[in-house]
Amino acid sequence: MTPTPPAAIAGQTVVLRPTTAEHVPRFLEILSHPEVAKWWGGYDLERVRRELLGPQGYAVELHGEVVGLIIYYEEDDPDHRHAGLDLALHPDAHGQGLGADAMRTMVRYLFDVRGHRRIVIDPAAHNERAIRSYTRVGFRPVGVMRGYERRLDGSWHDGLLMDLLVDDLT
Repeated sequence: MTPTPPAAIAGQTVVLRPTTAEHVPRFLEILSHPEVAKWWGGYDLERVRRELLGPQGYAVELHGEVVGLIIYYEEDDPDHRHAGLDLALHPDAHGQGLGADAMRTMVRYLFDVRGHRRIVIDPAAHNERAIRSYTRVGFRPVGVMRGYERRLDGSWHDGLLMDLLVDDLT
Protein backbone atom coordinates (compact mmCIF):
# COMPACT_ATOMS: atom_id res chain seq x y z
CA MET A 1 0.00 0.00 0.00
CA THR A 2 1.34 3.42 -0.96
CA PRO A 3 1.53 5.78 2.02
CA THR A 4 -0.52 8.95 1.91
CA PRO A 5 1.92 11.78 2.47
CA PRO A 6 1.02 14.61 4.83
CA ALA A 7 0.20 17.94 3.17
CA ALA A 8 3.30 19.46 4.76
CA ILE A 9 5.89 18.64 7.39
CA ALA A 10 7.16 21.70 9.23
CA GLY A 11 10.75 21.90 10.35
CA GLN A 12 12.35 24.61 12.44
CA THR A 13 12.95 26.75 9.33
CA VAL A 14 11.95 24.72 6.28
CA VAL A 15 8.69 23.13 5.23
CA LEU A 16 8.63 19.82 3.36
CA ARG A 17 5.80 19.41 0.84
CA PRO A 18 4.98 16.34 -1.25
CA THR A 19 6.32 16.63 -4.78
CA THR A 20 4.02 17.42 -7.66
CA ALA A 21 4.45 17.97 -11.39
CA GLU A 22 4.74 21.70 -10.66
CA HIS A 23 8.06 21.04 -8.90
CA VAL A 24 9.72 19.45 -11.95
CA PRO A 25 11.11 22.65 -13.55
CA ARG A 26 12.61 23.85 -10.25
CA PHE A 27 14.07 20.40 -9.49
CA LEU A 28 15.69 20.38 -12.94
CA GLU A 29 17.12 23.83 -12.29
CA ILE A 30 18.54 22.72 -8.92
CA LEU A 31 19.93 19.41 -10.18
CA SER A 32 21.54 20.98 -13.25
CA HIS A 33 23.44 23.59 -11.23
CA PRO A 34 27.16 22.64 -11.48
CA GLU A 35 27.59 22.50 -7.68
CA VAL A 36 24.70 20.03 -7.41
CA ALA A 37 25.17 18.13 -10.67
CA LYS A 38 28.58 16.88 -9.58
CA TRP A 39 26.74 14.85 -6.90
CA TRP A 40 23.38 14.37 -8.64
CA GLY A 41 24.42 14.18 -12.31
CA GLY A 42 22.36 12.68 -15.07
CA TYR A 43 18.91 13.99 -14.19
CA ASP A 44 16.77 14.94 -17.15
CA LEU A 45 13.05 15.65 -17.35
CA GLU A 46 12.02 12.00 -17.54
CA ARG A 47 14.31 10.87 -14.71
CA VAL A 48 13.04 13.66 -12.42
CA ARG A 49 9.45 12.64 -13.14
CA ARG A 50 10.21 8.95 -12.64
CA GLU A 51 12.39 9.13 -9.52
CA LEU A 52 11.56 12.31 -7.63
CA LEU A 53 7.78 12.61 -7.85
CA GLY A 54 5.52 10.48 -5.73
CA PRO A 55 4.62 9.77 -2.13
CA GLN A 56 8.24 9.51 -0.95
CA GLY A 57 9.48 12.75 -2.50
CA TYR A 58 9.28 16.18 -0.90
CA ALA A 59 10.15 19.70 -1.97
CA VAL A 60 12.17 21.64 0.60
CA GLU A 61 10.67 25.13 0.94
CA LEU A 62 11.99 28.23 2.64
CA HIS A 63 9.44 31.05 2.95
CA GLY A 64 7.35 29.45 0.19
CA GLU A 65 10.26 29.08 -2.28
CA VAL A 66 11.53 25.64 -3.30
CA VAL A 67 15.22 25.48 -2.38
CA GLY A 68 15.73 21.73 -2.63
CA LEU A 69 14.33 18.24 -2.53
CA ILE A 70 14.45 15.27 -0.19
CA ILE A 71 13.41 11.72 -0.99
CA TYR A 72 13.25 8.55 1.04
CA TYR A 73 12.90 4.85 0.41
CA GLU A 74 11.81 2.15 2.80
CA GLU A 75 12.89 -1.43 3.40
CA ASP A 76 9.81 -3.14 4.79
CA ASP A 77 11.29 -6.56 5.58
CA PRO A 78 10.57 -6.75 9.34
CA ASP A 79 14.02 -8.21 10.04
CA HIS A 80 15.78 -5.38 8.20
CA ARG A 81 13.27 -2.52 8.37
CA HIS A 82 14.88 0.86 7.78
CA ALA A 83 14.64 3.91 5.56
CA GLY A 84 17.18 5.68 3.37
CA LEU A 85 17.38 9.35 2.39
CA ASP A 86 18.78 11.62 -0.31
CA LEU A 87 18.87 15.41 -0.19
CA ALA A 88 19.78 18.13 -2.68
CA LEU A 89 19.74 21.88 -2.05
CA HIS A 90 20.34 24.74 -4.45
CA PRO A 91 23.77 26.27 -3.68
CA ASP A 92 22.10 29.56 -2.72
CA ALA A 93 20.64 27.65 0.25
CA HIS A 94 23.95 26.16 1.38
CA GLY A 95 25.61 27.20 4.62
CA GLN A 96 22.39 28.19 6.41
CA GLY A 97 21.58 24.96 8.24
CA LEU A 98 18.66 24.27 5.90
CA GLY A 99 19.93 20.85 4.88
CA ALA A 100 20.28 19.75 8.50
CA ASP A 101 16.81 21.12 9.26
CA ALA A 102 15.27 19.30 6.28
CA MET A 103 17.08 16.09 7.19
CA ARG A 104 16.12 16.30 10.88
CA THR A 105 12.48 17.00 9.91
CA MET A 106 12.27 14.03 7.55
CA VAL A 107 14.07 11.73 10.01
CA ARG A 108 11.55 12.60 12.74
CA TYR A 109 8.71 11.82 10.33
CA LEU A 110 10.29 8.47 9.42
CA PHE A 111 10.81 7.58 13.09
CA ASP A 112 7.58 8.92 14.58
CA VAL A 113 5.05 8.34 11.77
CA ARG A 114 6.54 5.62 9.57
CA GLY A 115 7.85 3.58 12.51
CA HIS A 116 11.48 3.17 11.49
CA ARG A 117 14.28 2.73 14.01
CA ARG A 118 17.23 3.20 11.64
CA ILE A 119 17.88 5.64 8.78
CA VAL A 120 20.77 5.43 6.29
CA ILE A 121 22.32 7.91 3.89
CA ASP A 122 25.22 7.42 1.49
CA PRO A 123 26.95 10.64 0.38
CA ALA A 124 30.03 10.56 -1.81
CA ALA A 125 32.98 9.91 0.51
CA HIS A 126 34.56 13.23 -0.54
CA ASN A 127 31.38 15.34 -0.15
CA GLU A 128 32.58 17.04 3.01
CA ARG A 129 29.74 19.59 3.17
CA ALA A 130 27.05 16.89 3.13
CA ILE A 131 28.90 14.72 5.62
CA ARG A 132 29.26 17.64 8.07
CA SER A 133 25.55 18.43 7.74
CA TYR A 134 24.46 14.82 8.28
CA THR A 135 26.81 14.50 11.26
CA ARG A 136 25.12 17.55 12.87
CA VAL A 137 21.83 15.66 12.70
CA GLY A 138 23.37 12.63 14.41
CA PHE A 139 24.34 10.36 11.51
CA ARG A 140 27.50 8.34 12.11
CA PRO A 141 29.90 6.86 9.56
CA VAL A 142 29.51 3.10 9.17
CA GLY A 143 32.04 2.45 6.42
CA VAL A 144 33.31 3.33 2.98
CA MET A 145 31.70 1.62 0.00
CA ARG A 146 34.49 1.45 -2.58
CA GLY A 147 33.71 2.23 -6.21
CA TYR A 148 30.10 2.83 -5.16
CA GLU A 149 28.73 5.32 -7.65
CA ARG A 150 29.45 6.30 -11.24
CA ARG A 151 30.18 9.93 -12.06
CA LEU A 152 29.02 11.69 -15.19
CA ASP A 153 32.45 11.15 -16.77
CA GLY A 154 32.09 7.38 -16.30
CA SER A 155 34.60 7.07 -13.44
CA TRP A 156 33.63 5.55 -10.11
CA HIS A 157 33.91 7.10 -6.66
CA ASP A 158 33.54 5.85 -3.11
CA GLY A 159 30.45 6.39 -0.98
CA LEU A 160 30.28 6.82 2.78
CA LEU A 161 27.55 4.78 4.41
CA MET A 162 26.16 6.63 7.41
CA ASP A 163 23.33 5.65 9.70
CA LEU A 164 21.22 7.11 12.46
CA LEU A 165 19.32 5.21 15.13
CA VAL A 166 16.30 6.72 16.80
CA ASP A 167 18.30 7.45 19.98
CA ASP A 168 21.06 9.24 17.99
CA LEU A 169 18.90 12.09 16.65
CA THR A 170 20.22 15.47 17.82
